[in-house]
Amino acid sequence: MAATEDQLLSICLLRRKVLQTGLRLASTVPSSSFKYEDLEVTLTNTPQPKPDDNNLIFGHHFSDHMLTVDWTAQTGWSKPVIHPVEEMRIHPAAKVLHYAVELFEGVKAYRCEDGKVRVFRPMENMKRMRSTAERSALPDFDGDELCKCIKKLISIDSAWVPRSDRCSLYIRPTFIGTEPTLGVVKSNAAKLFVLIGPVGPYYPTGFKPVTLLADPQYVRAWPGGCGAYKMGANYAPTIQIQDTAVKEEGCQQVLWLYGEDHMMTEVGTMNLFVYLINEKGEEELVTPPLNGLILPGVTRKSLLELAREWNEFKVSERDIKMKEFVKALNERRIKEVFGAGTACLVSPVEGIKYQGQHLVIPTMETAVLTNRFNNILMDIQYGRTPHRWMEPVDEEGQRMQEVSRV
Repeated sequence: MAATEDQLLSICLLRRKVLQTGLRLASTVPSSSFKYEDLEVTLTNTPQPKPDDNNLIFGHHFSDHMLTVDWTAQTGWSKPVIHPVEEMRIHPAAKVLHYAVELFEGVKAYRCEDGKVRVFRPMENMKRMRSTAERSALPDFDGDELCKCIKKLISIDSAWVPRSDRCSLYIRPTFIGTEPTLGVVKSNAAKLFVLIGPVGPYYPTGFKPVTLLADPQYVRAWPGGCGAYKMGANYAPTIQIQDTAVKEEGCQQVLWLYGEDHMMTEVGTMNLFVYLINEKGEEELVTPPLNGLILPGVTRKSLLELAREWNEFKVSERDIKMKEFVKALNERRIKEVFGAGTACLVSPVEGIKYQGQHLVIPTMETAVLTNRFNNILMDIQYGRTPHRWMEPVDEEGQRMQEVSRV
């Protein structure tokens, strides 16, 4: 049974609201925010040994320093502080521990071929982070000021940026409600902090195709929910399904479906792309629209911008349902399927397990577009192709740290 008119109208209204929120936050500066000019720095006296670039496991290593900024309804934002990484003291009644008042971002910095460190499109993450903060009833801040503070943190710990074109520096801004009171109401205290650390490939196997479990009994997001926001509450309910996909179905990720007509939405922690020949005989790159059900990924946006610049095939942000997909696959019109995200970059898909079928995807027969996107993004990120998306980091902070130890 197809989606009802009411469901379609609801999704259209949500799509408009998501776009309006993003445009508004991108064009406004909050009335109150912490400032980079107030940043205080305390350097560690016990720097850690750096891990080997060849043995990096994603998310297991962190640099010597972190960034912290506190906020209360009474006093507003504190001064931002860079200090040695330390365990966090938090009251057991803090709202983040009971009501999941939490959000995070994922950004990457790269050691480019000229030896300089650059960050990939950080202001896109700042815009999304502010949007999620609004949805989480957490205070607004100036994304440009946070970006400056993060760049200083990277500059201080720039020796942690890997010197390898298979690795990068992962940046994890996090924002939590810390008021030590019970009750489902807005938190009157919050903490924003940033960790950074070197990472290898998200998948230990590297650029190899994955198989997806598409089970319509599980739903990640729905109209009026929080699917378009990067908050921890979106991820916790997916972990058990992901574990089932890996251990019981032999899959690497989950393809999340929505509605009675099984709309394809996201792939695990990635946005979904389908490259096909449509029923009009046109080559078309399809990705689900920003309708409130999916995360507005920075890599997603980048791939769409590249494809539209090339102007070589039709590029569509539209719904694609499993019925259409299976029909196109049976008619040999599916060319490639891949996921895209900050952690994994571009990840080819070779199969989908759906309603007792194992759908074999011919992505790797040629992988022309998948490889092209992956290679062009890597060339941009590692500085082989200069691009406006890469923002430089002044490494004066590292020199300051070295001088302080002389």
